[in-house]
Amino acid sequence: MAVTPTPTPASTRTPTGAGRNLLTDNPGLYEARFPDAGRLAGRWAEDCLRRHDAGRRVLDMGCGTGRDAAHLHHAGRRVTGADLSEAMLTHARAHHPGPAYVRADLHRFDLGQGAFDAVVCLDSTLLYCHTDDQLDGFLSSCRRALTPGGLLIAEMRNGAYFLGRGDLLDAPAADEFTWRGTVHRSTTTLTVDRTAQLLRRTRVWTTDDGAGPVEQRSAWRLLFPGEVRRLLAAHGFELLELHDGPGPRTEPPWHEGLLPGRTTDADRLHVLARVVGDRPTA
Repeated sequence: MAVTPTPTPASTRTPTGAGRNLLTDNPGLYEARFPDAGRLAGRWAEDCLRRHDAGRRVLDMGCGTGRDAAHLHHAGRRVTGADLSEAMLTHARAHHPGPAYVRADLHRFDLGQGAFDAVVCLDSTLLYCHTDDQLDGFLSSCRRALTPGGLLIAEMRNGAYFLGRGDLLDAPAADEFTWRGTVHRSTTTLTVDRTAQLLRRTRVWTTDDGAGPVEQRSAWRLLFPGEVRRLLAAHGFELLELHDGPGPRTEPPWHEGLLPGRTTDADRLHVLARVVGDRPTA
């Protein structure tokens, strides 16, 4: 439900602490804000796995609340869900059982050499790699984790969309929903930091329970299609698909039977790549 944003004086806002995020610290609130009863993202990922004959062992990196990991588990995969947030992992184990859930850092992880047939990384999680070193760490970790011929499936914002485009930047976006009897309102502003190549997000939360406003900040790396191709090749991946939709967060959204597109113009980017050559030794 869209609402008219009411500006909050900066001096009255309570910033979240470093590394804290109201949604990821409160997984139930996250699922209320982003409902996915039809498990669209999980179904899309399973379709990609099936189209490319991936094996059963899947790592969902940045699994969040565990909804997509659990869907892949129920589809017959042997799934490990990994996240850095203990709150998310605790919620996933309690509410979306089936996968094994482990704590791991996106930027560099070691969950066993050749332990997985596919790594899935959804909803712009990969873009929390802000620096080239972090991107290299993620891709090196994925290649080590994957068996020869293993798949990497990623879905994220498309950096190219923001070149000369301002429709997502022009005005704050407002939203309202109710969770556990409390109305939560958010006003979100996106800005492009061209020097750091980041899309920065400022979100101010207010509630009707008398608590003061909370401001939190986060950012995504803006990756461009050509840059994605170069990074994957440098880390021993063969690019299979690179397109802007259809996908689980496109408009119109993906549904069963739709094949990947051929353009990279819209605001989402979908990447499928396969490990080529031998695994690195260490």
